[in-house]
Amino acid sequence: MTPTIPQDEQSRLWNGSAGEAWSALQSPLDTLFEGIEHHLAQAVAQGADLQILDVGCGTGATALAAAARLTGHGHCLGVDLSAAMIERARQRAAQTRLPVSFQVVDAQQLSGRARAFHRIQSRFGVMFFEDPVAGFGSLRARVRDGGELHVVTWRGRAENPFMTLANRVAAPLVPTLPTARPDAPGQFALADATRIRAVLAASGWRDRVLEPLDLPCAMPLSALESYVTRMGPLGQVWDSLDVRLQQRLRTELLDAFQDFVVGDRVCFVAACWDIRARR
Repeated sequence: MTPTIPQDEQSRLWNGSAGEAWSALQSPLDTLFEGIEHHLAQAVAQGADLQILDVGCGTGATALAAAARLTGHGHCLGVDLSAAMIERARQRAAQTRLPVSFQVVDAQQLSGRARAFHRIQSRFGVMFFEDPVAGFGSLRARVRDGGELHVVTWRGRAENPFMTLANRVAAPLVPTLPTARPDAPGQFALADATRIRAVLAASGWRDRVLEPLDLPCAMPLSALESYVTRMGPLGQVWDSLDVRLQQRLRTELLDAFQDFVVGDRVCFVAACWDIRARR
């Protein structure tokens, strides 16, 4: 959902329109991706005494879910570039007694955390490294010997028509719509299996497992308009568009997404990679 931009620009984006949109739409987005949240959480044994790092934790759903399975001295640290999303995550954590905390920081730049974690997890948070080999190498440096990496990323655009539909509808009408190279930081940066394997190998991870993961996703139909106009590249330029163009796009987008509407819900299957490795 994020266009091609350098790492410092990533910070500006996630502390601008993208972070604001994810924070505002926290509830429907959590509903949309709760299957992936559960998939990651189920990999944490109930009652485990682990130190977990959640990379690109956003508004906190996956970190909270992991923390709910911990006991003893177990703890989950969620990190993200977005101050707005971390603030929302902290508000949610304050309503619980879970062993979880959140920090506004690039996961690659965590200080004093060498070999601190038993497990690193991420739901759609590792596709934004400017240099993936360096990024995954930095994560490896945070994990204890034998520690686990478990992340979920998107497969290709062709396998995820729901994720690309808004751009395809808007592109002919919005010449300023941001675009991305296939291998640049962004939603589909790790879509290619060969690239993922090469990145993991070059960054020193062993016992590498890469498997396709297809999970049903759904959100309330009432959230669709906000989703299509505030998320992704279109969301970045939406406020700059002429009101008449906004009205036209709103109509065309909602019509285009009718193929995914089932009753009072919007449904699709997320075509992802389930990636696991060990230090």
